[in-house]
Amino acid sequence: MNRRNFIKNTGCLAIGFSISGSFIDAPSPMMQELPESIKRHPNINAWLEVLANGQVRIFTGKLELGQGISTAISQVAAEELDLTMENVEIVLADTLRTPDEGYTVGSGSIEQSAMAVRFAAAAARHKLLELAAQQLNVSVDQLTMKEGKISTITGDRSITFNQLLNGKQITDKIQAPVTLKPKENYKLVGKAIPRNDINRMVRGEQFYIQDLRFPGMVYASIVRPPAYEAKLLHLDEKALQKNIPGILKTVVNGSFIGVIAKEEYQAIKAQRWLQKHSKWSAGTQLPAGTDLVTYLKTLPVQTKRDNEKGSMPTDTSSFIKAQYFKPYHMHASIGPSCAVGIYENGRLHVWSHSQGIFPLRESLAKLLQLKIEQIDVTGVPGSGCYGHNGADDAAADVALLAMAYPGKHIRLQWTREEEHAWEPYGSAMIMEVAAVLDSSGKINSWQYDLWSDTHSTRPGGNANNLLAAQYYSTPLKEKQGFSGGGFRNSEPYYSFPNYQVNGHMFKGPLRTSALRSLGAYANVFAIESFMDELAEKAGKDPFTFRLMHLTDERAKAVIRKVQELIADVKQAANTGIGIAFSRYKNSAAYCAVAAQVQVQPKEGTIKVQKMWAAIDAGEVINIDGLINQTEGGMIQSASWTIMEQVRFDAQHISSRDWVSYPIMRFSQIPEVEVAVLNQPNEKAMGAGEAAQGPAAAAIANAVYKVGGKRIRHLPLHKR
Repeated sequence: MNRRNFIKNTGCLAIGFSISGSFIDAPSPMMQELPESIKRHPNINAWLEVLANGQVRIFTGKLELGQGISTAISQVAAEELDLTMENVEIVLADTLRTPDEGYTVGSGSIEQSAMAVRFAAAAARHKLLELAAQQLNVSVDQLTMKEGKISTITGDRSITFNQLLNGKQITDKIQAPVTLKPKENYKLVGKAIPRNDINRMVRGEQFYIQDLRFPGMVYASIVRPPAYEAKLLHLDEKALQKNIPGILKTVVNGSFIGVIAKEEYQAIKAQRWLQKHSKWSAGTQLPAGTDLVTYLKTLPVQTKRDNEKGSMPTDTSSFIKAQYFKPYHMHASIGPSCAVGIYENGRLHVWSHSQGIFPLRESLAKLLQLKIEQIDVTGVPGSGCYGHNGADDAAADVALLAMAYPGKHIRLQWTREEEHAWEPYGSAMIMEVAAVLDSSGKINSWQYDLWSDTHSTRPGGNANNLLAAQYYSTPLKEKQGFSGGGFRNSEPYYSFPNYQVNGHMFKGPLRTSALRSLGAYANVFAIESFMDELAEKAGKDPFTFRLMHLTDERAKAVIRKVQELIADVKQAANTGIGIAFSRYKNSAAYCAVAAQVQVQPKEGTIKVQKMWAAIDAGEVINIDGLINQTEGGMIQSASWTIMEQVRFDAQHISSRDWVSYPIMRFSQIPEVEVAVLNQPNEKAMGAGEAAQGPAAAAIANAVYKVGGKRIRHLPLHKR
């Protein structure tokens, strides 16, 4: 055990020093760093409570998005409190009950929430043992804890958690150093514990927000403009009432139109009728029929130098150069965005699959001009995907309608067409890379320029970025950050003597926001594709070339593991294997990917046959969950890379269904294999977004291996 791990595992370090000839033992300044969520919510009862039946209820401000956070948090809590998984209940994001942990983003659920629960449970364990020691009149080291009961090691006396607390809760603050359970005593953490929520999904039980129903519930729909920024000119509410039965109320505020009906189909029929019979202004014209790369390069930009090292050559004649491009991508949630809301007795309650229910509550308060204390938001998992899709917008839609029609639960689910046409997309990006190789074939200088729209227009506590707010009678203007994630992974993780990274941020024609991995997908695709090109120029194989530019042994380890995984793979005709690597955000999980593709030159088809990944996410909480996240990341990335792009005409988005925006079908999904490099003495790191970038580059590199054609502009298969 090295000094770093000793300090991390013991919590503090005792230092002896001499003053005036006498030796004094004194503790060092606190070495243990508590999670940020604990610093914001330092009391134990913010994170857990002991129930009368001996179970423990855990609170997390994060939402289950399919990443398996409920299972992982149950594991760390049960581990620290020596409980079985069945005796741990999880309460997900709820403004009435859980701590505010902001957004469930950036692969941060394990790093933030799970670690906060670990420290809270460990602090609770210590307090319970202290109380039991007093009650049983023994020292703490004479006690054991198991299944909600504390016993003497002789087994002659015991007391339950509930008996100790007598209906009260532990309100002590969590203060460093917190003594965590020794890792060598783990029984649950690091194991493949199955997710029990999968059973509910498979059986079709109520799980997703799309399944949520309330007695007497009514239904709603929104009438969208025919184009961005189109304004309502005329709407005939009387004709609507005459032609469509069951209409309870029509809500019009500027160009925001909502219809409330007794039955869902009535609401949909009203939506379709009004789309045909209302009049709108033309709205914003989109740049249809133009080369998107050329068009985006003409837009005004804000330029920022993100990072640099050394000095770049002034003579650019020796540079090897390439340009890469990623189109607009959809979240393309399988279940269209949905929300339920009720306004009753001066309070608004909204059920939403937003990734940030506390910021959503703030945004709704500003949109509706209510006090924040008047609004409750309950997080419910959505059948969707990772990123800022239409969840917040649907919640705002239903909140507006609930205020206009109080006393009834109102359910609003977007149509497939709405979801595809109005969600915020992942931004199109242009990446230009240039490098100089020295006489030994190593990279001496590296120049990287990227062009991108923002990757984050989440509401973030303001109402401006909610879709409904932009169509009010007094519309709010959308706010966007400078980079908003565009720089993510733009700085190479490799060791180069000289490099420079510049970002050029534009306001593009389509609505954009956070999509899984943000700018990292495109940046890693460009960097790792270019690394393969440079390896060929240098006369090196792709593995050797990458390894010779890395100093981090953990980075080298995942690359070598992938090399080992594919060592004996035999290549058939028209097939090839490509590789790629990245460390997500240059600070989270390490991931190397290999992809085997088959190219049929006559048909022009590309099929990804198999993908391999090696991942190091530090300490593994649930190995099955980590593998699932990596597999899913590779498959989603393969779909983006091979076939996905948002299409539009001069007026509106034309990709409005699964035909015009195809995603990978089950029959197209490649075989996947994941090797996990567990590091139990390292910190647990987020891994849900680690595989997307290297998967894209590995596929593109494999296509080049097969046909000798370097495709730098995605998607690889042009329709």
